[in-house]
Amino acid sequence: MRLTLAVAVVLAPLFFGLGIVLPLMRFETLYFFDTSPSLLGVIATLWDGGDPALAVVVGLISVVFPVVKLVAISAEAIGLAHGSGFAMRVLPHLSRWSLMDVVLVALVIVAAKTGGIAQAFSQPGLWFYAGSALTAALAHGMAGRFGASPGP
Repeated sequence: MRLTLAVAVVLAPLFFGLGIVLPLMRFETLYFFDTSPSLLGVIATLWDGGDPALAVVVGLISVVFPVVKLVAISAEAIGLAHGSGFAMRVLPHLSRWSLMDVVLVALVIVAAKTGGIAQAFSQPGLWFYAGSALTAALAHGMAGRFGASPGP
């Protein structure tokens, strides 16, 4: 089980990194226009497009919170944060946001498909982002039970 925990602790940040830089979805409109934004690209577009508040909110929920959560899970898994501490108090609250972004992106894809706006197709970034959330949840669950304990 410790091997599974170690693999999950390594794969969750790897999947997260790929999930934020790879395209999340591909929109095709009128067979001529094709766009494939990544999560970081969406945040940059919001910032440059005059919506800095929305860019900050999306950046916090989609990038900063998951990074803090992954650091806290890693600390818990290796035994650095066993017990109390800010990260351990915040971790349960951050875990609630794990799949929210994946659901929101999926809703955007469904809305685009049903609204006739564009053809929308999921891309690898969405799957890596979802994989990161699931792998982090697995690591968090296992770290609480099998995390490093004080040695003899």
